[in-house]
Amino acid sequence: MSAMDVPAERDSELDAAPPPARTAAAAAPRMSWVTLALMTTSSVASLRAAPTMAVYGLACVFLYVLPAIVFLLPTALVSAELASGWEGGVYRWVSEGLSKPLGFLAVWCQFAMTIFYYPSLLAYVASTIAYVVNPKLASNGLYTAIVIMVLYWTGVWVSARGTGAVAGLSSMGLIIGTLIPGVLLVVLGLVFLGQGNPSAAPMTTGNILPPWAGLASLVLIVNNFLSYSGMEMNAVHVSSLKNPGREFPRSMFLASSMVLLIFVLPALAISWVVPSAQLSLTAGVMQAFDSFFQYFHVGWLTPVIAVALIAASLGGMLTWLAGPSKGLLLISRQEGYLPPFLQKLNKNGIQQNILVSQGVVTTVIALAYAFIPDVSSAYWIFSVITTQVYLIVYLLMFAAAIRLRRTQPDHPRGYRAPALVLIAAVGLVASLAAMVIGFVPSSQFGGGSTWRYIAIVGGGLVLLGLIIPGLFLKLRKPGWQNPDPDEGPTARTGGEAAA
Repeated sequence: MSAMDVPAERDSELDAAPPPARTAAAAAPRMSWVTLALMTTSSVASLRAAPTMAVYGLACVFLYVLPAIVFLLPTALVSAELASGWEGGVYRWVSEGLSKPLGFLAVWCQFAMTIFYYPSLLAYVASTIAYVVNPKLASNGLYTAIVIMVLYWTGVWVSARGTGAVAGLSSMGLIIGTLIPGVLLVVLGLVFLGQGNPSAAPMTTGNILPPWAGLASLVLIVNNFLSYSGMEMNAVHVSSLKNPGREFPRSMFLASSMVLLIFVLPALAISWVVPSAQLSLTAGVMQAFDSFFQYFHVGWLTPVIAVALIAASLGGMLTWLAGPSKGLLLISRQEGYLPPFLQKLNKNGIQQNILVSQGVVTTVIALAYAFIPDVSSAYWIFSVITTQVYLIVYLLMFAAAIRLRRTQPDHPRGYRAPALVLIAAVGLVASLAAMVIGFVPSSQFGGGSTWRYIAIVGGGLVLLGLIIPGLFLKLRKPGWQNPDPDEGPTARTGGEAAA
């Protein structure tokens, strides 16, 4: 998820720079392809989604690999070409390739998807905290709603003060809350199986593919599309590589392999020890750790791991809280897309009114956890809505890439993706298919009404992804335009810190 969308006007100034200056800047490599791979991995990989796929045991490998082929790789390669030719993120890419209003729609959807992302992320945090306090709370909707609201508004309070510790907390979160727990989970699982204990999920060749249940089976793949979102974010660094044409594909293949391992192996480890019928989509990671720790008689480690997972998730939330909203603010000030009220900054230069407005909606969504009996069902619904809204960004990005290759074939690019039109077409079709399939409820929905599911998901997509940005464009006034060149460097730094 890219949080580095800056106005096209600033990029025009960059394009106007004298050729020698641009050449000199481009000639100074500042990053190795391995470093870029690690950055990309940290932007994408997480343990939060592991329980969702652990339900399917060995089939989780297939459920992760297929989206990686048809979505992850096209996203990485296409965004690399766009980033190396047009600085400024998805707003600039879509504006150049399609139109400025569609560019606004793209950056709006990047921001809007976080409205559903935060409740699902914080529901995971709530269930993790429950394992330290009282495991029974993990399935309590009211408890989950309260935790979501308290943590979100605390995050707004911290972000509004412009703290510089956010970026550091997020970086440490990858190691403390993702890599170390992920490796530990897999090692415990292997030792568990090595001691002759049977796997809770069958690990035979007959279980490589998930059980076919019609279209509902395809929905499992859809949710994994968003697991890979963020591959486009670090494509902006492609010009920092010494040889982008050779090194960027290496970086993306290494990052893709690492991301797959982080996604697949912990999910398998969870499936070895927690039966699918007992697995919680929000608390599954802690269920697995608790089971392993109890088996190895080190139950005192459960709270330690819980704290590590909580720290990583909260660090990620703080990072994303400032990033997408800052990108939306910059573009709206340059082009006048948002009313002045939402463009106002506090004394620390933070877009507090946007964060507060977003918080009101987040609070309403959080309350849904209190009224939906099954917390796992609520978690799944909000995850699907998040995916649907964010898929609009990718549909626009792939379409813009195809058009730019045809309308501006000679525009300078630091990296040219092989067979870009074909690759982008695969990503476009996959994203469109994922959006359509996302309206089919899977077994994760808990057997609720199909029409109610369609109404909730469709309503969330139409309202957030189409109606609201359409109203902003329709009601847009010349007086809303409020560019402030003095805020440019500060705003960009904030976006980069968030990324």
